[in-house]
Amino acid sequence: MSLTIATWNINSVRIREGLVRRLLVEEAVDVLCLQETKAPVDKLPLEGFREMGYRHVIARGEKGYNGVMILSRVPIEEVGHRSFCGKEDTRHIAARLEDGTVIHNLYVPAGGYEPDPVLNPKFRHKLDFIEEMRAWFAQEQPERAILVGDLNVAPREDDVWNHRQLLKVVSHTPMETEAFGAMQEAGKWVDIVRKDIPTGRLYSWWSYRSPNWDAADKGRRLDHFWASSDIAARVSGSRIPRHVRGWDTPSDHVPVIAQLV
Repeated sequence: MSLTIATWNINSVRIREGLVRRLLVEEAVDVLCLQETKAPVDKLPLEGFREMGYRHVIARGEKGYNGVMILSRVPIEEVGHRSFCGKEDTRHIAARLEDGTVIHNLYVPAGGYEPDPVLNPKFRHKLDFIEEMRAWFAQEQPERAILVGDLNVAPREDDVWNHRQLLKVVSHTPMETEAFGAMQEAGKWVDIVRKDIPTGRLYSWWSYRSPNWDAADKGRRLDHFWASSDIAARVSGSRIPRHVRGWDTPSDHVPVIAQLV
């Protein structure tokens, strides 16, 4: 059976419930991983999703910040979550599909604006978070696993609109991209989007600050879809539906979608 799996930083699921419902229909998504749901679990708008057939939900949330949720129309089993950097913020949750594949849904800290771990505690937190992920994957080699989410790093030169201009901008600094690469390598994760689309500029985020995001096209690929090396051949057909950024009251991120067969 083929499953369509999507990841999306929704930037408040209560504000954008209608957009989530639209995506589920238009892209025929089976499993949707959301980040920045920005709501406690008891405040999530689940009834409408259940009416659409998405009856299986696991989630962690907090008021106004962070929050991760996996919404599915196929059975999933919660397999727990990890906390990073000594914090209990809601940035990770995992679910197991009936075939044993585990899906990790992650929201990596953005890191603030100053790319200096001494001057900027948020940037230090981000680097420490990525290092803890690296250590986790080095100790527990991922098998039959998918990792998706807003990882808040654009690792390649063609993952940003201007490599040179963004070298000192948080999300594309050498400190971040090198740490990100080490973390990916530790888990032998396969970047499914770049497996399917190996060259060319690809973005999943455009700032709200741009009055004409489409024409300016100053994007970054911050949202990722990875698979462990043992099942990477089963994951393909990835796409980033750019047009979603143009929907009414959009998130500044768009989904990333792929198929598991």
